[in-house]
Amino acid sequence: MKKQLNKYILSQQKETYDLGWNLFTHPELGFKEYETKQIILDYLKKHDLKVDKEYALTGLSITIGQGKPHIGLLAEMDAIPTINHPYAAKKDNAAHSCGHSTQMAICLAALDSLNQIIDKLKGSVTLFFTPAEEFTDINYRENLIKEGKIKYLSGKENMLADKLFDDIDLIIHLHGSGEYKDHHFSIGSILSGFTYKKITFHGKAAHAAVNPSNGINALNMCTLFLNAIGMLRETFREEDLVRFHGMIEKGGTTVNSIPEEVVYQCYCRSVNPQYLLQLSQQINKTADCCAKALNGTVTIEEHPGYFPLIPSKKLSDVVYQNMLNFFPDSEIAHNEKSCAAGDVGDISLFKPIIQYGYTGFKGQMHGNNLEIADPYEVYMIQAQVVADSIYDLLNDESKVKEIIADFKPAMTYQQYIDYLNQH
Repeated sequence: MKKQLNKYILSQQKETYDLGWNLFTHPELGFKEYETKQIILDYLKKHDLKVDKEYALTGLSITIGQGKPHIGLLAEMDAIPTINHPYAAKKDNAAHSCGHSTQMAICLAALDSLNQIIDKLKGSVTLFFTPAEEFTDINYRENLIKEGKIKYLSGKENMLADKLFDDIDLIIHLHGSGEYKDHHFSIGSILSGFTYKKITFHGKAAHAAVNPSNGINALNMCTLFLNAIGMLRETFREEDLVRFHGMIEKGGTTVNSIPEEVVYQCYCRSVNPQYLLQLSQQINKTADCCAKALNGTVTIEEHPGYFPLIPSKKLSDVVYQNMLNFFPDSEIAHNEKSCAAGDVGDISLFKPIIQYGYTGFKGQMHGNNLEIADPYEVYMIQAQVVADSIYDLLNDESKVKEIIADFKPAMTYQQYIDYLNQH
């Protein structure tokens, strides 16, 4: 029956390529994916697939089949600001430089193929289109929260809060990993977690030439802080995969005045959730001390970012066997630790889940030169791997039971909500 699945996927090759191109060239930022949603709806209508739920402004899901096992499939919808990308949106520089557009096309192709044989299988599949994975455009999202349109800053945080995954047994997710270097797939990969901070240094304005001694320079506070962070870096342990990075959103008001307010946005990242909390406190302490050292003050706004992704080994094994149909083990990377993060990590607190990586791109991920170099590898191979893996799970319920038995939730629902609400 897998041959039937794969034959159908290949028969839809041109349509899938066209769908992928349409999505790639119509990028939108998180919680703004309205045109993206319409492209999806047009595809669903053509293939007689029906939406069962809508959520988080732009998200939607489609379910085929009935009952258990219930397999979840995730596709992210949003783009990321990328200046000078050839297909960046003029209004906000949104571009699919992270490859989310390919996830949507792959998962739709896989779901459509499974729908051709779903009556011969036991169980169901739900494809979730998830908005706002990229942690960006924060001011817009904060306004949405104030307006009561969303609860939290990322798509999957809102979906978890609304308990959309409660009936799901396990979840498959995939993400582009850029150009081919020494492997075509990665499986069993761990992602980092992070916290987000907006650090505002407060000083006092004065004429920068006539009487700078009457001012308190907020930019100097920020500069001192960044130097102090640089001196802390030697204390970061390699196994924790720590990254601290940011940008100055506001460096002052005018060159002719001592900067009174400087705003610095940053991420703290680590694969070690305990150390991540410790590092976050250290960053806050450093910012406070640097501000006080130069007679200023600091305000720190924090938002919970994402938890590290800890993948299900047994689910990885199922998908890995289907990867071998296309490339040998020597072309597959195993158990990588990545400094990248995604809100898929939050789901791994509650459900067995994986995010596998695939190549077929050209250029840098998040770069203004990212493009789809090999559409066959990106779309056709991945759709077959996804569809075949779901087939294996629905065709042999014991695999699902083993995966579920091997998994232990890391947090209760209420603990998670309390964590999100404490910031």
